[in-house]
Amino acid sequence: MAKIIVKDTEINIIKVVEEDYLCLTDMIRAKDGDFFVTDWLRNRNTLEFIGIWEKVYNPIFNYGEFATIRNQAGLNSFKISVKEFVARTNAICLQAKAGRYGGTYAHKDIAFNFGMWLSPAFQLYVVKEYQRLVEEESNPLSLQWSARRFLSKANYTIHTDAIKERLTHFGYSRAKQILVYAQEADMLNIIVFGCTAKEWEQSNPELAKKGMNIRDTASIAQLLVLSNLEVINSDLIRKNISRHERIKALVEMAKAQMETLDKNDIEHRFRKQFPENNVGNLLE
Repeated sequence: MAKIIVKDTEINIIKVVEEDYLCLTDMIRAKDGDFFVTDWLRNRNTLEFIGIWEKVYNPIFNYGEFATIRNQAGLNSFKISVKEFVARTNAICLQAKAGRYGGTYAHKDIAFNFGMWLSPAFQLYVVKEYQRLVEEESNPLSLQWSARRFLSKANYTIHTDAIKERLTHFGYSRAKQILVYAQEADMLNIIVFGCTAKEWEQSNPELAKKGMNIRDTASIAQLLVLSNLEVINSDLIRKNISRHERIKALVEMAKAQMETLDKNDIEHRFRKQFPENNVGNLLE
């Protein structure tokens, strides 16, 4: 699941057979006014465009049924849903999905056409943000960052499992468990980033509105160090090492790893991400 932001609204993008499909439902939410996918789909120009697209890309498209639908376009009584259209014509350019990321999705070619129907200016915003996303995804550095982010998430699971084992042993309540999870996560955040997740959110409200968090803006080096610390801290928790001792050990490990990974102006760049006063507060 990928996303672009247009006019402060998230537009979800899913992969269907390696092709990008944009959520038309989200696009409507980003545009002022009353718009409905069914009104766009009953438009004769829309149907002509979809028919040409399907002819190029879909060998099983039902042209006979499509012709029947197209001939009804323009009649006041004519109305058709995406589900019905797909079922009758075997169209592949549209999808109606249910669930968490539910809504009407369209192949990017069709979604751009839908954006033009909403507003030419709005369509330009959508195309611009989509192109930016594609460029980011094709950037080797961005791919490296995504890999590190994935690794960080995987190691976070290892980290929380170790904490869970410890909390279960002591019979902590669910509320207490959640608090301890947050405390351990923020301990590592302070060591690596110099602030807690909440402090980052308060300092970056615009990014937080877009659903981003402290780890989403991290460098590759920071994510790698964070991943390593999560595994190491998990091991220390299982060995019943006190939090105070774990912090001291993790701080030293983080410093050593950052020095290895960051060869250019080490002291300045490291202190910027790793304020000594915050780490000192942890050890008090």
